[in-house]
Amino acid sequence: MKGTVIALGEVQGKRAAAFIRDGLLDDFLVDAGEDAPPVPGAIFRAKGGRSLKGMGGALLDLPNGEKAYLRGNKGLKPGAPMLVQVTHIAEEGKAVPVTTRVLFKSKFAIVTPDAPGLNISRQISEDEELIRLHDLAAEGMEGADETMGLILRSACEGATDDEIAEDISAMRGLCEAVLADLSGEPELLVDGSDAWEVAWRDWPKADIFDDSGDAFDNHGVHELIDAALDPCVPLKGAGSMFIEPTRALVAVDVNTGGDFSTAAGLKANIALARDLPRQLRLRGLAGQITLDLAPMAKKDRRQFEHSLKAAFKPEGHDTVLAGWTPLGHFEIQKKRERVPIAEVLR
Repeated sequence: MKGTVIALGEVQGKRAAAFIRDGLLDDFLVDAGEDAPPVPGAIFRAKGGRSLKGMGGALLDLPNGEKAYLRGNKGLKPGAPMLVQVTHIAEEGKAVPVTTRVLFKSKFAIVTPDAPGLNISRQISEDEELIRLHDLAAEGMEGADETMGLILRSACEGATDDEIAEDISAMRGLCEAVLADLSGEPELLVDGSDAWEVAWRDWPKADIFDDSGDAFDNHGVHELIDAALDPCVPLKGAGSMFIEPTRALVAVDVNTGGDFSTAAGLKANIALARDLPRQLRLRGLAGQITLDLAPMAKKDRRQFEHSLKAAFKPEGHDTVLAGWTPLGHFEIQKKRERVPIAEVLR
């Protein structure tokens, strides 16, 4: 079916959201559960801990005896309360990665303490729209602390004045409340967004929005989830790839299947490149990713790299294409933003 669908539902009693594009599952979110590590965006009042000599960072105290890892230790005062935000999912047995550059992010507005200024997404270029949004930004931040800034996101384009103003007010109010609550023992001040909230905040508007009790049944989401849990993924043509996470890395193996032509390896590898970002996103897989590609001539590597770079371009700085190993594998480093759905739904 052509077009886009956003379906909100539950899986195993956990909130979930599916974004379907032309009949394919393009993105899938599911809450990780109470025992999962803190999700990106959660804001804590932490306590300054000890610097890690030689590592360029420090360990901080979080509630319930948990530890956070802060890259860099400039201005760190042991035992002093400090505001931090979770940047990505912690690996099992490791400290929660955090930053002191806290953001209060919603669908239309991002309020930035300690980063003053009124900014509008560069994706918005129409003069009348820019003037309208600048006026809304100035009005919404009137009287705010001079160290507080605002970013209006691309979703503002076409949104009503009331929707944008309400979002600015909510994020500014939340920011001011948190900044006024800096004293005390380690505490979770703002929880990370759940699957439904992230879908509303970050996904583009779809042709169909379904939040009925039967949304997942209406659009075949359960079957699409089953496919996303299968390690074997058919590729365009005769090839396939196997995606298998291990403790150390995510291994991706590419096969040409029944195609024995001289160009079979390159075709399978390019098909992998085009679909890999979606497959990793659906499965919630990240960290170190190693591609064991189908055989192809060295002269074809540039074409493969070009396809891979184009496919991962929307990921921005969250993904690093590290390059080739001596054995001819290709390595990728991707930011951990989700708990793998295989762990959440097992």
